[in-house]
Amino acid sequence: MGRPVRRLTCNRRRDVRLGLSLALLALAACSPAQPQSRAAGPATAGQESTARAQHPVSGLNVVTLTVRNGQRNHSFRVEVAQTAQQQARGLMYREAMGADEGMLFPRNPPSPAAFWMKNTVLPLDIIFIGPDGRISNIVANAQPYSLDPRQSVGVAAAVLELNGGRAAELDISAGDRVEWEES
Repeated sequence: MGRPVRRLTCNRRRDVRLGLSLALLALAACSPAQPQSRAAGPATAGQESTARAQHPVSGLNVVTLTVRNGQRNHSFRVEVAQTAQQQARGLMYREAMGADEGMLFPRNPPSPAAFWMKNTVLPLDIIFIGPDGRISNIVANAQPYSLDPRQSVGVAAAVLELNGGRAAELDISAGDRVEWEES
């Protein structure tokens, strides 16, 4: 004769559900966290905040960059493409960017630079920044998807990409000083 079939009582069913719930909770706690945007909080006296803001699309660090032209200053929140991989991707496939957003490509050591628009949906102003922190030249409204190289005049310590036409709107030109936080 086989084993008798046991029916679960209400208490046993509750215990089984509780056990399954705890197992799922434990499993979720072991899963890798999704990257989240972190905003740098205010630093207390004598302390610097180590948290960095991260862009919600790229996950890159975001810093404040200021262009100073004469008596006027204009600040942008820019993503910093530090690694070769980040710089190779740049703003490719990006379909929107805020008016006061951009991407910064630091070049260490400074060297001649050439940028193209492969797989880049947005028209961009490509701003080449010399080792002295001043804009050496601007390629305005670079055509999306173009493979034509846009080159720096001389050596570039960094390259800044903004929405196409933004430099002209803000009267940003060669010789203006550019400053940003280190990421």
